[in-house]
Amino acid sequence: MDSTYTNVTLLGDLIALSSIHEFLFRAFAFVLGAAVGSFLNVCIYRLPVDLSINKPRRSFCPACKAPIPWRKNLPLISWLLLRGRCANCGSRIAFHYFAVELLTALLFLAIWQSFPWQVAIAYWVFVSLLIVGTFIDFEHFIIPDVVTIGGIIAGVVASVVVPALMETNSRLAAGVRSMLGAALGYVILLIVLEAGKIAFGRKRIRFDASTPFTWTKREDDADFVVGSEQSLWSDHFAREKDRLLLDCDEVKIDNHSYAGVTLDFHYDRVAVEGNVLALDHLTQISGVARRLVIPREAMGRGDLKFLAAIGAFLGWRAVLFSLFAGSLLGSILGLITLVAGKRVWSAKLPFGPYLAFGAVSWMFFGDLFLRWYGGLLNP
Repeated sequence: MDSTYTNVTLLGDLIALSSIHEFLFRAFAFVLGAAVGSFLNVCIYRLPVDLSINKPRRSFCPACKAPIPWRKNLPLISWLLLRGRCANCGSRIAFHYFAVELLTALLFLAIWQSFPWQVAIAYWVFVSLLIVGTFIDFEHFIIPDVVTIGGIIAGVVASVVVPALMETNSRLAAGVRSMLGAALGYVILLIVLEAGKIAFGRKRIRFDASTPFTWTKREDDADFVVGSEQSLWSDHFAREKDRLLLDCDEVKIDNHSYAGVTLDFHYDRVAVEGNVLALDHLTQISGVARRLVIPREAMGRGDLKFLAAIGAFLGWRAVLFSLFAGSLLGSILGLITLVAGKRVWSAKLPFGPYLAFGAVSWMFFGDLFLRWYGGLLNP
């Protein structure tokens, strides 16, 4: 009897210790994720504007540029205690800083609970890259090479170190599968990009009434305003051969006036009535237009490398799933904005966040999706 009681007691103690052990590791994953999210905020803010992520080492307020001491830069806690404001100048700190920390913490926790620890560490690196690429793409419509090319390299290295990422025990096979996944991700979107350029490479806008426009030089770029819509000149040119056409009732190029002409723009020059003028030598072009033809791309080339990084970490099946799921989600949101009447001709939709959504969905639900799809094929 005493022996049975002792065994039951020991079993209870072991279960209690196991629960405490499991809780501590989960808490560590969450706290680590929040701390990493704080660093990711630094990357998201600095990388698109070519600021070093190491200098200055301490985070600073985006408004007053004052360094933030560590005690006022605790992940999640500081933003809540300061009510989303800078302790020095009182300026509002955007909610997305808190959102990045919370999202990273939750993903780190979910990954730790769902995968073996070796795979979990690799996926921590992967989702960190996804978060940086997503938030930069949302704001700047670019995905830096340090995220995409760095992600490809990191994915191949991680697959060799942890072959389970590629569902094999062989490091060589894992490395090969990772590189093939990256190659597929890049090539499949390259085909989509080139096919889209051939089929939908130009967008024609005919205005209901003659609409004023201005092109104004600004350092190495220019402001392009048509009616109420404003954009950067560089936003419309992804290739050297791209052309933008403006049918004008009247136009003024610096001190020269024209009537009833078509302006034929390349990124660095404009042709009018047989004359070719270098845009670097012009200050302003203004006038009234009745029709606009703009070049456009199906997506940016950063998306190609982003999907390649997804393939390097998750393999070729994840590439196809991420492309499908991302396209589906992007189409749904695009239709919603069209129905809501918020889309304009100059609007751009980042594709990277939708690819990231597909990749994370595959990580957690890929096996479930394959079983469901297999059931459809073989009921």
